[in-house]
Amino acid sequence: MKHAVQVNILGQQYTVKSAASPEEVQRVEDFVNGQVAEVAAGKSVDTLNSAILALMNIGGAYLRLQDTVAEREQAEGRLQELLLRLERACPDDGCV
Repeated sequence: MKHAVQVNILGQQYTVKSAASPEEVQRVEDFVNGQVAEVAAGKSVDTLNSAILALMNIGGAYLRLQDTVAEREQAEGRLQELLLRLERACPDDGCV
């Protein structure tokens, strides 16, 4: 079930319809506003540029996280492959 939640990003009001809880939407709103504030801190950057720079930062962080997950999945796959090879080389009757 989708909820309509009011959010304020860069002084603009938006109605967001989401299956996420209103608390989760608020959490995202706070995160986005924090990212924009971080980019604009102490600078006179217009709102569009602030939003774009924040999106670039978020996008970069997201892609690095995806790379980390992919690397972890590859390592887990390799470990599973090695475990199978060990099990084939040393069946239940034991290799000691």
